[in-house]
Amino acid sequence: MSFATKKDEESGLSTYYNNKTTVIQEARVFNESPISPRKCRALLTRIVYLLYVGESFNTQEATTLFFGTTKLFQHKDSALRQMVYLAIKELAETAEDVIMVTSSIMKDMQPNSEVIYRPNAIRALCRIIDPSMAQGVERFFKAAIVDKNPSISSAALVSAYHLFPHAKDVVKRWVNEAQEAVNAKSSSSFFGSTSSGGSYLGWGSSSSNTNTGYQPIPSTSYITQYHSLGLLYLIRQQDRMAVTKMIQQLGGGRSGAGTTLKNPMALCMLIRYAAKVMEEDPNVQRQMLDLLEGWLRHKSDMVNLEAARVICEMKNVTPPQLTRSIAVLQLFLSSPKSTLKFAATRTLAALAVTHPSSVAACNIDLENLISDPNRSVATYAITTLLKTGNEASVDRLMKQISGFMSEISDEFKVIIVDAIRSLCLKFPAKHESMLAFLSGVLRDEGGYDFKRAVVEAIFDMIKFIADCKEQALSHLCEFIEDCEFTKLSVRILHLLGAEGPKAPQPTKYIRFIYNRVVLENATVRAAAVAALAKFGLNNIDAKLGKSVHVLLNRCLDDVDDEVRDRAALYLKVYEEPPLIQPYIKEESIYSLSALESKLVSYLSDPETLDQPLDISSIPKISKEQAAKESARPSTLETIGMPSSSKASTPPPPSAAETQSNYAQQLAEVPELASYGPVLSSSIKPAPLTESETEYQVSVVKHIFKEHIVFQFNVSNTIPDTVLEQVSVIMQPQTESGLVEDFIIPVPTVTASSPGIVYVSFTRENPEEYVQASFQCILKFVSKELDPSTGEPEEEGYEDEYQLEETELAASDYIVPSYVTFASEWDRMRSGVSVTETFALPAMESLKAACNSVIEILNMQPLGGTEDPQSPTVHTLQLSGLVAGGGGKVLVRCRMTHTKAQGVTLEVSVRAEQQAAADLVISAIGG
Repeated sequence: MSFATKKDEESGLSTYYNNKTTVIQEARVFNESPISPRKCRALLTRIVYLLYVGESFNTQEATTLFFGTTKLFQHKDSALRQMVYLAIKELAETAEDVIMVTSSIMKDMQPNSEVIYRPNAIRALCRIIDPSMAQGVERFFKAAIVDKNPSISSAALVSAYHLFPHAKDVVKRWVNEAQEAVNAKSSSSFFGSTSSGGSYLGWGSSSSNTNTGYQPIPSTSYITQYHSLGLLYLIRQQDRMAVTKMIQQLGGGRSGAGTTLKNPMALCMLIRYAAKVMEEDPNVQRQMLDLLEGWLRHKSDMVNLEAARVICEMKNVTPPQLTRSIAVLQLFLSSPKSTLKFAATRTLAALAVTHPSSVAACNIDLENLISDPNRSVATYAITTLLKTGNEASVDRLMKQISGFMSEISDEFKVIIVDAIRSLCLKFPAKHESMLAFLSGVLRDEGGYDFKRAVVEAIFDMIKFIADCKEQALSHLCEFIEDCEFTKLSVRILHLLGAEGPKAPQPTKYIRFIYNRVVLENATVRAAAVAALAKFGLNNIDAKLGKSVHVLLNRCLDDVDDEVRDRAALYLKVYEEPPLIQPYIKEESIYSLSALESKLVSYLSDPETLDQPLDISSIPKISKEQAAKESARPSTLETIGMPSSSKASTPPPPSAAETQSNYAQQLAEVPELASYGPVLSSSIKPAPLTESETEYQVSVVKHIFKEHIVFQFNVSNTIPDTVLEQVSVIMQPQTESGLVEDFIIPVPTVTASSPGIVYVSFTRENPEEYVQASFQCILKFVSKELDPSTGEPEEEGYEDEYQLEETELAASDYIVPSYVTFASEWDRMRSGVSVTETFALPAMESLKAACNSVIEILNMQPLGGTEDPQSPTVHTLQLSGLVAGGGGKVLVRCRMTHTKAQGVTLEVSVRAEQQAAADLVISAIGG
């Protein structure tokens, strides 16, 4: 098939030739007699090409093409047959009734078949068959896995990999064959046997050379080991002990010389499995580390690099453990191969973040790489030097960086800027040269990611280095004069509004901000209005306030309604000074996820729509907390760094997000639909069993207006057992004021699918905050799994399992909420106030007492008071909202500590309701 020329493409000939409609019309070539292999191969190539570039065929079209393709089975041309299998494999996902072609494929994959396309047939079969048929073809796959031809064995192993999610129990029985494939000893007996008639990856010959003319080529790649190792791990991944044993057996001992693995990719895969085992079970770290150090001496560079990278990324790795891996990486720094230099510098750049002193041994080699012709290598080298260098070398490095910034891509510029940002914080005395560099590159050409990285670096300097604040703000003012990125302009204007009024000469920033009102788009103009208002309303200077008032009046004529509304709002604040605190100086904001959850529950309940939304029950968080929750990882951590399981782990959800998730989960339970919105849920599930037990149960408590629901998360760790009719029996220890409504059991709990049991209680008096302790028993019917079918046996036996007690405590009713403590404490002076003194002789320190009080009350510590500065005297400030209309509650804990008496605690509570204050006092007293 000839390729279309550039001229043909311009004339549209290529588009016509590879058009879906044209291809479907030409499919009649499949019905010609005799079949033309050349024409059919060309058409099949075009079909596969269309599928690969994203073209989609509807079910009817795919089915027509699929069965047209199957007619080509009657021709014996091996090249055509290989193309047929490729097309069948791709079309099978869309076409209907594809299972009808199974018998034709089975003929080509018989163990005595010596045709070149047997691997193709195996790969196609795994896409065609129904999971229920996997048992019927089991013997064919088992024979193929241990076949002496590597292309056939690899095809069977990869197919088993794809079948595993749909037919786990069948594929698990192939573990012995996979083990045999991974233990291949010699290339003469295992690869490229002439009797099997195949060659590497199926491009050899059949026993009849008339079709292909190829001769068998012995293979020495041992690629089958890579595929079989992947399948073995997939089968055993839930059994950590089995995986550990497999790694030790295949690892080859401390030197690594005794390993049966000849394929470097297989060894790299084994190293990654070892890293995963170490992360999950620190107890085997010593054994795995010995294996990894043995692989550092392997003859393959790929294996050396992978072992060194894994050691460098180990949790809590010590400098002595890093010595050998750094020595290996240092050798690669002087390698003539750019790929090895790049991999080594990249790994060292990541390690330098946590162990700069260990990486400093490579500084001389890294300095030689600054002039490397490969700019990527040079970038990583200089980035690493910035992290490991001392204060004296900063100026020299900055000059070298300036020389090649224009020669590298934005991605690597971002890495260098982030390294400079961390260097600024490490050596604050050198901030002048680094700020000059950053302001210089800010004026250079570059994309959004690069400019954002520079702006964020300057933001950090303003935040952490007080001496450079004024100069940095001036550089940012100059930047927004000619900034093409709206987002960056808005962020800089916000920072100017926050930091500008505190500057020695705040008036010099007004001109830059007002220029944005005149010259920029509506989004930037609105941000500029907000920044201007902060200068005028922060009581800096009466004259400045009047000037800003005039400028805001001019903004009332703006064409954009957002700009006009903001100007009108701030002019209203001018007229009513008490509004300055909530609108200009407020340090807290509503938790957005809690606010969203409240709005959703408000709108979904028709009965509440008659009443205005009560926002007093929505918890607040400080602006610092909000910034932490919304903060992205540093670009230094995400761009161009070696990937690892730690980097890919998402951050844990915030407390408010957890509450929102629980509310959504409970809304899907029909029995709880009439209970109304969830007022409060436990932040973390409380475990009721040990982590090593066969059944694992944790509890989450949900508070409703008139009900309390206990959610028990039940997991079964025994793979060959199913639990049915799972429920939890709860018995209160004393008279609790709670009446059990019902239990929602779980039908089945298997090792792969945990379940949730709900137990509901009615609060006899919803105004009271009931505190109680419950005995819990897990009841279930245990059934064994039939190993041949994977189905549970018909008969089981009833069993029960004693769980730990669970408590309904004060912390379950209280939601942490941020306030400005001093002003709020004074405001609530006229409300409910209670003071009690407690002796805590068992407490060893004020820090332990603070942690204990915070845990008991589940309240928000304010102003950093959770960390005592003095070992003898401290005041802890807490704030929270009591669920169910209990209102706001503030706690001030004055405490003293002596070795003789432990901690003495004076607790003062101010609340909007007496019941809330009593709840706090009873919790600490209990």
